[in-house]
Amino acid sequence: MDKLHVNLGADSYDICFTDSFDPLVSSLKEINAPKKLLIVTDTNVRDLYADEVNNILTAAGYDSAVYAFPAGEENKSMDSILGICGACIEHGLDRKSMILALGGGVVGDMAGFAAAIYMRGINFVQIPTTLLSQSDSSVGGKTGIDFMESKNILGAFHQPKLVYINVSVLKTLPHIQFVSGMGEVIKHGIIRDADFYAFIKENKELIKALDSTTLIKTVKRNCEIKAEVVEQDEKENALRAILNFGHTIGHAAESALNFTTTHGECVGIGMAAVSHIAVNRGLISEAVLEDIEATLSGYDFRVRMELPPSEAIYEFMQKDKKKSDGKLTFVLPIRIGDVIQTRDVTEEEIFDAIRYISK
Repeated sequence: MDKLHVNLGADSYDICFTDSFDPLVSSLKEINAPKKLLIVTDTNVRDLYADEVNNILTAAGYDSAVYAFPAGEENKSMDSILGICGACIEHGLDRKSMILALGGGVVGDMAGFAAAIYMRGINFVQIPTTLLSQSDSSVGGKTGIDFMESKNILGAFHQPKLVYINVSVLKTLPHIQFVSGMGEVIKHGIIRDADFYAFIKENKELIKALDSTTLIKTVKRNCEIKAEVVEQDEKENALRAILNFGHTIGHAAESALNFTTTHGECVGIGMAAVSHIAVNRGLISEAVLEDIEATLSGYDFRVRMELPPSEAIYEFMQKDKKKSDGKLTFVLPIRIGDVIQTRDVTEEEIFDAIRYISK
């Protein structure tokens, strides 16, 4: 089993990469996990993997139970958080107990947020089951929920004690969710690692075929990139903001579409939009933009989409939690593998970028 250490001082943890749930117990023993555990999942993942994981744990002597909330971004709410906390009380979790987040990014965000506030904070483990969560959201300690039409506006930084990644679960992932996850995978290559970006292009068929060896290599490099950034800037005061490449416009489009399109798809069109801004500023060539769009299309992304009116997307951008002193931070590519941050993107440039990605 491959491992990666995320060095955050007292909050350090390991990420384990495998293609089975069988080593989960030994991984939990390595972190001295308590006997009392609550598996938090959603109704989709519950039907696929909750019993398997729970049976493995109970057979090893853990007092574990399963709590599932209704699947879907629309349930990423305070009501769901209270439901998780209620399940913690009903199962008798105390301050030394632990939550296991079994699911995609929504599950990880909410289970982590519940762990951050239950009894003023208990430990939790991430067991991500989507490519998006395995490659991005399970690493870094960001937790949260949507509120008043703003994505992830309420939350906390709460690092997991362990991230356990079983790539075999991706074989049951709907293709659209695979595409969504590839949005973050491609993003990491563009912002940080030209060689990895080339690997993504060269190994497209193996990755799309869900070859376990190639998937582990792909997911591990994503986690390495995310960990490198988080280790330098855990609370997103500077460098970590580069991980928002494609997100400023992408998040707003996702909200304006009322979450009917996946997060990764919206990040994809967001990357195309800001790369268009970069072309107009002379930061990258038209050929680089075309290459980015070809890579996205090769993984079945739409690089043009029917979107709500530009004014609606722009309005959601004004609610972005990363806005400071009335200005939005944009991450723009200057070459494959390197980006810059800027706060001087004009309203005209934003509207032009939205028009560019609109059908």
